[in-house]
Amino acid sequence: MIDTPELVDVPARKIAKIHLVVPSKDIMTHMGAGLKEVRQALAEQNIKASGAWLTHHFKVPNTTFDFEICIPVETDIAPQGRVGAGELRAARIARTVYNGNYSGLPNGWVEFMTWIHAHELQMAGDFCEAYTVGPDDSTDPADWRTELSCPLQV
Repeated sequence: MIDTPELVDVPARKIAKIHLVVPSKDIMTHMGAGLKEVRQALAEQNIKASGAWLTHHFKVPNTTFDFEICIPVETDIAPQGRVGAGELRAARIARTVYNGNYSGLPNGWVEFMTWIHAHELQMAGDFCEAYTVGPDDSTDPADWRTELSCPLQV
């Protein structure tokens, strides 16, 4: 279900982002609308994405999701509505790729967390999902790829 995890040092990255705290049951509605809002702000400012869109989560979801919808960019975006500029910090991360339909992501995370704990790594507390191949790229969920990453305490 997931590729073999690896440890990687990543540099800081600029992002255009929108921060949301939403009920878990409504995540798909807010995710689509929020992504559209960030993409629209980038288009209106003529700023191109420099990587796959992602979500940056501040805690493990329970009844709510506390997260940012992010698009990596090379230049800062001017604040526009709820969209603003931000940065993902440089970090040592554990990273893997989950392959398949989004409905299986929770099981992919369980497998990844099991690996992290088995290797006695300490998570910093936040985590990301980067949607490298998704419904915009292929109608076959078997083709979808989601990069899972967790900054680590060093």
